[in-house]
Amino acid sequence: MQRGRLDMLLAFLAVAREGSFTRAAAQLGISQSTLSHTIRDLEERLGIRLLTRTTRSVSPTEAGERLLRNIGPRFEEIEAEVDALSELREKPAGTIRLTASDHAFNAVIWPKLAKLLPDYPDVTVEVFRDNALTDIAAERFDAGVRMGERVAKDMIAVRVGPDIRFAVVATKSYFARRRPPTTPQELTDHVCINQRFSINGGLWAWDFERDGRELKVRVDGQIVLNGTLEILEAALAGFGLAYVPEDVAERHLESGRLVRVLDEWSPPWPGYHLYYPSRRQASPAFALLVDALRFSG
Repeated sequence: MQRGRLDMLLAFLAVAREGSFTRAAAQLGISQSTLSHTIRDLEERLGIRLLTRTTRSVSPTEAGERLLRNIGPRFEEIEAEVDALSELREKPAGTIRLTASDHAFNAVIWPKLAKLLPDYPDVTVEVFRDNALTDIAAERFDAGVRMGERVAKDMIAVRVGPDIRFAVVATKSYFARRRPPTTPQELTDHVCINQRFSINGGLWAWDFERDGRELKVRVDGQIVLNGTLEILEAALAGFGLAYVPEDVAERHLESGRLVRVLDEWSPPWPGYHLYYPSRRQASPAFALLVDALRFSG
């Protein structure tokens, strides 16, 4: 339906309900003469009179009553839906789509979501676990969670976790067969468990730093995985050296199932950040999530 006809129908509804051109014009914020002209145009387009006008009152004709009875409730439904949308701006509700690495989800996102969501039943959070650098705009995500140095500069970034240290680990049985490396360069002589972030992406080069000196080492081995927990399991099974977040391997290091090497080459890296486009207009639900995830320690 054309926009002009919708305006005419809204004008008719106002006059029919108010029973007065004066009151209806005040309600619509237009002059009485403009309103009268609008109603006249509508009647001419439909080819039938909708209102009976006297010097004292305005009332619908039979056709006007039919139109009021049939379209009035529909416009009321539209107004109710618009009001409902306004309520969403005032209270947290709706669905938020996030992309996060498996470690980010387990270490940072899930513990905070588990505390937040029971208090906000109208908020739904959909999390897609992916270790690749997902284009959140193209994939229609509201935000992503990645380590600080991997967030694009044109994004708003909110820190959601502490600094992260990585650990090079392997089983005692592995080191019984091979001498532990003392420098990152020696990793090329070892069997390592590789990681690929996406199907079309390259293998991850292990990052190291010591005394301001940065090194990237490309390792080799029989297994290539894309999940942190899977890489840890492969290391526990004796398939070689793994480079995983320190907290993931911690209990296995304490129990002695794993041995750590190159500790002095693994400084803290910027922790996880929630990132989203700067042009995004935050809904109450999204603002709530950002505050809940924000790192404060």
